[in-house]
Parts: sequence; C-alpha cells; structure tokens
Amino acid sequence: MSKNLSELSGRKGVEENLFDKMGKLAIETGAPSEEDLETLANEFLIGKSTAFGTTTFYDFLKPENKGKKAYACNGSACLCAGTQPAVIAQLKTKFKAEEIGHMTCLGRCHENSAFYYNGTNYSGNSIKNIDEIVTNKSQKIDSYHCEAVGNVVLTETYEGLANHYAPFKSALKKDPTKILEEIKTSGIRGRGGAGFPMGSKLEFCKNVDNETKFIICNADEGDPGAYSDRYLLEQRPHSVLFGMMISGYVTGASWGILYIRAEYPESVAIIENAIQELRDADLIGENIDESGFNFDLKVIQAQGSYICGEETALINSIEGQRPEVRVRPPYPAVQGLFNKPTVVNNVETLAAVHFIIKNGGSAYAEIGTGKSTGTKLICLDSFFNRPGVYEIEMGVSLNSVINDLGQGFKEPVKALHIGGPLGGIVPEKKFGDLTIDFESFSTNGFLLGHASVVSIPETFPMIEYLEHLFDFASYESCGKCFPCRLGTKRGQELMTKAITGEHKIDRYLLEDLLHTLEVGSLCAHGGGIPLPIKNTLAYFDDELSDYFAN
Repeated sequence: MSKNLSELSGRKGVEENLFDKMGKLAIETGAPSEEDLETLANEFLIGKSTAFGTTTFYDFLKPENKGKKAYACNGSACLCAGTQPAVIAQLKTKFKAEEIGHMTCLGRCHENSAFYYNGTNYSGNSIKNIDEIVTNKSQKIDSYHCEAVGNVVLTETYEGLANHYAPFKSALKKDPTKILEEIKTSGIRGRGGAGFPMGSKLEFCKNVDNETKFIICNADEGDPGAYSDRYLLEQRPHSVLFGMMISGYVTGASWGILYIRAEYPESVAIIENAIQELRDADLIGENIDESGFNFDLKVIQAQGSYICGEETALINSIEGQRPEVRVRPPYPAVQGLFNKPTVVNNVETLAAVHFIIKNGGSAYAEIGTGKSTGTKLICLDSFFNRPGVYEIEMGVSLNSVINDLGQGFKEPVKALHIGGPLGGIVPEKKFGDLTIDFESFSTNGFLLGHASVVSIPETFPMIEYLEHLFDFASYESCGKCFPCRLGTKRGQELMTKAITGEHKIDRYLLEDLLHTLEVGSLCAHGGGIPLPIKNTLAYFDDELSDYFAN
C-alpha cells in the first residue's frame, strides 16, 4: 500500500472516485484506452504506470477484455453441475470465441447454466432462448425458493420506508454509545467468513479521533455457491442500508460505500434505487431528522477480482490501486480508506442490524447457540431437490438442512464444499456430525464461512476438483506474497500433471507446499486454500491414491 497514493486518491472525496471513473471508461469497449487512463492519472496526480497497473489487474478492465460480448460462469457449482460446456457451445452460435469471457460466479447456483449478456445475468433454461435474448435484449426475472425456519431476522417482510426506518430515527435520539452496546450485547459476528465480532470493529473505529471516517459494505465476496448477498441486495436492500446508517451513527462516520460485484449488475441498480428513495425522504444527507448527524451513501461497482472480498484489498481497490492485501497493523478501523478510520462489514452482517436495533441486542443474543448468536442464511445449489436461500437459527443440524429444507439430493453426492473456495470439504459420512455454527465447523476441521453449499456428485473426480481449486486460487491471487502467488500455481501444476499421467504427486512435497501456504501467506486467500485440500486428502484417500507416488 502507498500512503501517498491513498491521499492523492482521496483528495477529491468519495463522490469523485478514481476507481469508479476507471470502470466507467471501460463501459463502451471493455477496457479503458491508454489515452483516457493518462488523462485520468493526470487528473488525480498519480503516475500513468499506477493507473495502467491497476486496470490490468481486473477481469473487466484489462486490455484482454476488449471486445468481450458475453460471459459464461465458471464457478464451482456450475462446474460440478456440468452445464457450462453446453452454455459455451450455444454462446458460440451467436458470438466468436474471442468475444466470450468468463465470470466467477454469477450467483445462479440454484439452477446453473449461468451466463451474462448486455448487463444482465441469465441461468436455467435461458440459454435455449439465446436468439431471443440477443435479438430483443429480453430479460428474465430470476426466482428461487426462500424460506425462514424459526426466528425471522434477515428475511423479515419489508414494511415500507417509514416503518422500516422508524428504529433508525429513534436511535438518532440516543447516545451512540448506547446503540453500540446493543450491538455488542447481540454477540453478532461477521458473516463473511472470519466471524469477528461486529461490535468490536465498530468500537475500535469509534474510539479513533478523526473527523473523517467511512463505513464500507463488502458486497464483493463472490464465493461460488453463495447467493445470499445477492438475495439481500436485491430483495432486502433497505436492511443493508439501515445497517450501514446505524454503523455510521455509532462510529461518527459520514460516508457509507457499497462495493458491489460487477457480476451482480441487477444488485447495483436496485441498491441505487433504494438510495434514491432515502434521499427523497431526507433520510440521508445533512442533519438527518434534525439530529446533527450527516451521512451519505455511494455505490462503487467492482470490476472482477475475488481477492477484493478481503477487506484491505477492497480498500486499495476503491482507492484506484492494485487490490493487493495490506500488512496489518494498522487495521482498517484505525487507518483504512484514504488513510482514515474505516469499518468494513459484509452484506449479511449489516442486514442483521435492523433486528438488533428494533428488538434489542438481548433478543438477538437469545437466538442461536453459544458464541454463534442469531440466524444465518445458507444457500443450497441445484443438486438439492429444493435449492434456494434459507434463513436458519445458528445450531441447526446439517442433516436437517439437507433433508428437511433441501429435501435431499437429486442424485448421489459424496461431499459438500461449504463456505466458499477456502471452506472445508465435508464428506457424506460427516454430515451427521455438524451443526450450522462457527464452533461445530471449527471443531470438526471445517469452516462455516459464507455458508455456501456446493455439492460434489459421486461421478465428479476429486482430483479434478482439487485442480479446479488450485487454479482458482492461483488466478485470483493478488500476487503480493510469494507463498500464495507461487504456491497456488505449483499446486495447480501438480494436480494437472497427475491428471494427465505425466507423473505422480509426492505426498511430502504437497504437504510441504500446503504448510508453506498456511504459515507464509499474507492473508486468508493463500492461507485458507490448504483446508479443502487437506480435507479431501483425509477423507478421499482411496479415490486419490492412484495419483500419488507414496
């Protein structure tokens, strides 16, 4: 990270954002021209190499993206479903091969066959109507099953702007410290994967003396198999915005930024409409409800990079720098965006705040189990008889999720990859040992993470899934630290050569590689990828043994 670049990027404030302008320069052709980038670099007083180096990192800004017209999803759920070769074949009937790119993932895991065209995502049977889609620019309204079991927190029915924001207006009449105490009492932990207490993050930021602070909604956590963030952004946008506004009031922040995945274009439009509703109702801006509290919101659309789900890489991205992970300390709550105190929380964490402020922290704490309070959204993919998004209380058994909510599998499944690419691979024989909470997964050697569920069918070779994970981790690495940048690629090469029969894998060499990734990586991207690899080696040794030399 460059502190000077952070200052230069922030000199025009949030509204005139460098990264946002880079994205807009790419809209027509798929990548900014060198001339436009030079003009932008001069405007922000940064070097041309900095601007060019930034844009070449992102899938949808890099020069190779010029001329792309359609994108096929290459996420884990679509891979296991085996739908994408047919999708790409159909796209090739309308586009040249070089006009087709990839996206990971489009959040259409409930029905697969996912692709993107002309600012819209499609899935399911839509590919069969590609002629109509291209000719008439027709759109398809996405639908999936959504259900709450037990206490309703995140899927609560929206009761209109006035009713929904009544608790916010009431909160503005109270001391911010009192509001913070309610959040701390709730025990809510970050739903993005790490499970860090939300109240602690807010308190750290609140205690820093600085006139400028930021609240960031991390809506770029693109774990394949997870579409819960998309559900909240599109179906419950005001719950997310409410959480950001309360966070701003508690910490003394005056700006909230929603960093939303490029792969979720519909989410961007819906959130922007919701923000306009708040503006029209004078619920954001200067001196909200005559409280003296100033807070505004801005949407920044990401440009295709999984690593931006890591909070410091996300901050670098907003600043128009390459999204490389920052060394900590200092932590973002002390020195984050533009070198100012910043709190980053994911979509689901923020959406839960409405219940906490409306009903009290104790009411939320009574839901769930142990240190895993509240509810959790869990996403079931197309291998379930009833795929969809489910809100469950923490502590519900995994078997109940599979059999009662998902109503079992459509075909035999040998493992579930839960919690995204860095989450654990749970074999069928362990389904009965787990409950949906942080402690249960950790104790059993897995990771709850985003609670995305990707089913691995019996017919899918585990060696190919491991190659896919290493390939994904290598492609999405920010490249800042050697263990991750080199180690993930070496892992992918090991798996590829084993699949092709070039040579067998040396177990000691692989174990040494995994250890290096775990202890030497700067962040959880490189440090986390060994977990699913180790799970697979432990539970599927019989299937994998032919690929190993010892």
